[in-house]
Amino acid sequence: MLGIRLSSPVVVGSGLLTDQERTIRRLLERGAGGVVTKTIHPNPPPGGGERIVRIRGGMLNSTTYSRRPVPAWCDTLRRFAHEQLPVVASVHADSPGELAALCEEIEATGCPGLELGISCINEDGFDDTPQRVGEYTAAVRQRVRLPISVKLAVDGGTRARLEAAVEAGADAITLSDTIPGLAVDPESGEPVLGGVYGYSGDGLKPLVLSEIYSLRRHGVDIPILASGGVREAADVVEYLSVGATAVQVYSALHRDMYATLRRICVGYTDWLSSRDQSTRDLVGRALRKE
Repeated sequence: MLGIRLSSPVVVGSGLLTDQERTIRRLLERGAGGVVTKTIHPNPPPGGGERIVRIRGGMLNSTTYSRRPVPAWCDTLRRFAHEQLPVVASVHADSPGELAALCEEIEATGCPGLELGISCINEDGFDDTPQRVGEYTAAVRQRVRLPISVKLAVDGGTRARLEAAVEAGADAITLSDTIPGLAVDPESGEPVLGGVYGYSGDGLKPLVLSEIYSLRRHGVDIPILASGGVREAADVVEYLSVGATAVQVYSALHRDMYATLRRICVGYTDWLSSRDQSTRDLVGRALRKE
């Protein structure tokens, strides 16, 4: 993943659970092949408005970026790099230039890779166009040499945004970020979070599987880090089968975080052993059978 040798293709995705150094270390100890930090932002919005609501088949969240200041994150990333831990920094900023400057700071820590978290729908006035994706990616690519994955949300325009990211210098794509979702209180008739926010969970998996499968069938060969609806080892196997390079798990970890991660990682290893297969055997096998 982004040039990082992983002990497992199971990677913990970016979110509230990856905001603290101690938690990231424990996730790696419990078997994660890598961890993506909560998104680091030079000017995060004030705290207090972030909420998570569980719904059938997943959850909605109104979260945005880490409140930890950039210097504190750089100190943490420097320690991870010194120990050669597989920790990727998720990053965003208010403009392409600000993001490029932030990435320069992070590159100086020795961090091995970046995930551009530029597609968070919880931003006010958000409109993720190919032009916007290309501008952010190009700005970072011009300033740093680190491997870059651009995180995109799956929808009808995924292919155009992916192509814009690749043209601008992306080394990989993370698919998918959260997609728009809404829950309504049946008693009051009001939106639970006050509006449309990011949905993640089981319902994303068939959409992301379909998108990756289609991209691979049409010759897209850039590494893809799959994300969406992973709850058990079989989900990891399915994503790898359609051509994912690695598989991120996040929402499922909001219940019994360490035990859930351990169950997925051990389950995946046991699945391979019981069939005398390797991860290499799985990647893209659905396409090889056509």
